[in-house]
Amino acid sequence: MSVSGHVLCAVRWVSIPRMSTQYECLKSADLYAGAFGVTAPDALLDKEVWPRKQGFFIRKAALSNPVAAEPSEPAPQAAPLVMELAQGQFGLVPTWVKSVSDAKLRSTKLAVTRYETMSTATPTRETWLKAQRCIIPMQAFFEDDWRSGKAVPTRIARVDGKPMGVAGLWELWAKDGEEISSFTLLTVNANSHALMNRYQQNGNEKRMPAILNEGAYGAWLSAPLDKAREFMRAYPANLLLANPVQKK
Repeated sequence: MSVSGHVLCAVRWVSIPRMSTQYECLKSADLYAGAFGVTAPDALLDKEVWPRKQGFFIRKAALSNPVAAEPSEPAPQAAPLVMELAQGQFGLVPTWVKSVSDAKLRSTKLAVTRYETMSTATPTRETWLKAQRCIIPMQAFFEDDWRSGKAVPTRIARVDGKPMGVAGLWELWAKDGEEISSFTLLTVNANSHALMNRYQQNGNEKRMPAILNEGAYGAWLSAPLDKAREFMRAYPANLLLANPVQKK
């Protein structure tokens, strides 16, 4: 069934008053290997992810440091980039958080981060300086369309149906024998974006996830800090498709 030419998709909708805080995981495990070149997960997580839920993210794998060369020998070459699939909580937990309960309270507010403040804001500055960048694989993300005066949940995906890789930051919090791996999604300004400027409430700055080009995944993870900001661009509107979703 369609309304105004748009296909209605049935999905559980969770009311969270912030943009891009609900997204859809990849629909099959083999897509992680096919689209991102990482080992497929043994099992899929829940289809939709929102703050405090578990989701997958892709990061630069931790490799052993190369053995230092003797003074008379040429310097060792940098190891090639290896990406790995990791699992963590959607909603960043900074290392300075004092307890698990505090981590849960902060996570909903740190699911989404403005890229303009990622290097200066207290919750993300340390993570940014450590270059703990990641890619969040998703099939689609959800926004509210307020043009009718009411919030209409809308699913936004690539026109070709392929997975999207969204730029993010990840962190590992550890205290008293407990650990929480977590991540946050980065956003860019979308005020002049032909598609995304119609979503979210009027009067507010329009934002959208920082969707990476397919050929830029490795470069985003390995770029030096002074070059990493160059990847923060709005994804072309003609490559995205928006469909209203049917609430359950």
